[in-house]
Formats: sequence, structure tokens, C-alpha cells
Amino acid sequence: MAESTEFDSICPYNDAEAVDALNKVANHPAVLAISGYLFPDEPVTFLRNALKSVHSIDEFQEIVMNRAVNTCMEQTVHNFSYDGINNLKNIQGKYLLMSNHRDIILDPAITQVVLFRNAMPLTEICVGDNLIKQSQTVERLLRSNRMIKVIRGISARELYLSSQLLSRYIRSTITSGKSSIWLAQRQGRTKDGIDTTEQGLLKMLDMSGTGTFQENFAELNIVPLSISYELEPCDVRKAREILISRTQKYVKSRNEDMHSIAIGIRQKKGNVHLNIGQPLTPDEIEVASRCDKNDRYQMIRYAVDKRVISGYHLWKTNYLAYDLVTGTTKYADHYSREDVERFEHYTEHQLDKVERRLDRDELRKIFRDIYANPVKSKERLVSGEPFRTE
Repeated sequence: MAESTEFDSICPYNDAEAVDALNKVANHPAVLAISGYLFPDEPVTFLRNALKSVHSIDEFQEIVMNRAVNTCMEQTVHNFSYDGINNLKNIQGKYLLMSNHRDIILDPAITQVVLFRNAMPLTEICVGDNLIKQSQTVERLLRSNRMIKVIRGISARELYLSSQLLSRYIRSTITSGKSSIWLAQRQGRTKDGIDTTEQGLLKMLDMSGTGTFQENFAELNIVPLSISYELEPCDVRKAREILISRTQKYVKSRNEDMHSIAIGIRQKKGNVHLNIGQPLTPDEIEVASRCDKNDRYQMIRYAVDKRVISGYHLWKTNYLAYDLVTGTTKYADHYSREDVERFEHYTEHQLDKVERRLDRDELRKIFRDIYANPVKSKERLVSGEPFRTE
């Protein structure tokens, strides 16, 4: 039995714990149906048998997870591409991947596929406990899949203590050489297509440091990631949430996160690109360290955001949505009239999935903005204008 540590409540399972947990997951009644979807060329009992037969987390990744994510991508992604892998290969030691966040599961899952294809160690993944709390079966599956539990929805005092624990775990895991970590640049998915790093997240990372500001951030080896979907996962659900939030506090329905996961997995995504940015440099961190108080974190934030936005692969859906929103033809050379017609048909099809009482014109405008905003962010980056922070 592994020795108990202060991190037992949030850390992923070890091999023995994962094997025990996956044996229990194998008996869930939904496993056969999921197996049929994710492994269509195998017997319907494939997933159940695989979960009962794996002997380690690495074996689980190879036999089940990597194949499952690849199947999902084959069924829902037209073309997948990535670049910047050498930015990781050149790092001495482990690193902290800080990614924009568009889909609950696929953002980190696609990152793991890229690492797997390049024979590189997979990362641990920070996940909100709103998912882990869905059921004991979900917790067993996620924590067997290298998931770190991020506690949410607690009091300010509890949040402070939880943040300290998470910060210590992240720093210890990276600096000890145990594992690299994937972390979203903000809490929750980006809903409006504008990716910004939360300052509170950077403060959390700094909490566990025992050296100077410069030393604390340098030893984390922060690497920004940028994932770009031609068709935004759960786009109309995001537009709906934004619209409702304008007039009242948005309250998630029971199992809403699980429904979003299912839609994100099965929804067509068009083309997808993952950019692995260059690690934050010692010079950038040193310049930030000379700033006062919160300005130090703003400088780190700017460095991450700049790389995320620079790494965007803009698709025709982004360009034509920008022109529709602005009433211009500025990017007309990036798409055809047929592309516009397809996008408008897709938009109306998606809008028809939400309740009719919602203002269709406002919903349509928000929907288009989700696709147009990455272009606007790129324009601000090129012009030197400040990024939007809200």
C-alpha cells in the first residue's frame, strides 16, 4: 500500500488504486453501450474486458484512452494538426502546460494524444471537482486517468486552504520530476471565444513557492497551449448561457456538465489545431519580477495570453463570422459565398436546439461573436492593443 500523503484527497490514483477502480467501473451498465460507440470494430464486451485486464495507468492509456480519443477524433474531426512539439522536447525536466479551454474533456485529451504519438510521457490533468462529484463511477474513471481534483464552490477560507494544497501539489509534482501537468488558463471553459489567463490562477501557483518570484515561476516551466476548433464545441449552449446570464444568475441544471461532455465528444468539430507555444523565458519572468505587486502577475498573464492568441489557427468560420458581425468583407478572401450559406444554415440549426422563449436575434449575435472574437483577439495582438480581460 502506498504511503499516505497530504495530497491523497486531490491527487490521481496510483497504479494499484486505478486497477481496483477500473475493475469496478467495468461493471457499470453503460459500459457496453459506450464500448460499441468508442470501439465499433471490437466485440461489444471489449471495453469491459479491457477495464478488467489492465495492470497500470499507462496500460489503461494505451489500450483504452488513446484508442478512444482517436476514435472520437476520427468520427468528429475533419483534419487534425499540431505544431510546436519541439518546444516540449527541448525542456529539461517536467513542465506546466497552460492551455486555453474550449471543451471540458477534449482539450486535455487531444493534448495527451499528441504526447502519446510522440512517445512522450503523458501529463496529469487539473479538473474541477464539479465533474468528479457527478458520481462515484465518474470519480473512479477520472482519477484513474491522471486527473487532479480542483475543489470549487466552497467558502473563501476553504478556497484559500484548497488553493494552497493544489499549489503545493503542482509545484512538488513538477519540481520532483514525477510528472508534467495540464492546467486550463482559467476556471471553466471560455464561453465567448476570448481566452485570457486568470490572475488568481497565477497567484495560486505562486503560493507554494519558497524562493523569489522569479525562482518560483521559472521552476514551473510554463508552456502555453492554444487549441483551435473550426466548429466550437457546445457553441449554442455557450451562447445560451451568456444570454441568460445577462439578466439573471445562471444556474446549471443537474448533470449539465455531463451533457456538455457528451455533446463535446459527439459534435462535429471540422478542423482542429493544437499549437504548443514556447515556454516562458527567464527574461520575461525577470522583467515581471521587477514590477510591483499585482503588476508582476499581469506581466506573466500577458506573456501567456500573447502565446495563446499567437497560436490560434483561424478557420473560415472565424473569418466569415467576423465579417458578418462587423458588416464588412475584410476577410472575404478566406471563404466563399457557399461557406457563408453553410455557416448560416448551421447557425440556425444550432439555435433551434434551445428554447424558443429566448431572443433569437440576441442569441444569433452572441453565437456569431463566439466565432468572431478569436479574429478580434488576433487583430489586437498585431496592433498592440490591450487584450480583453473579461
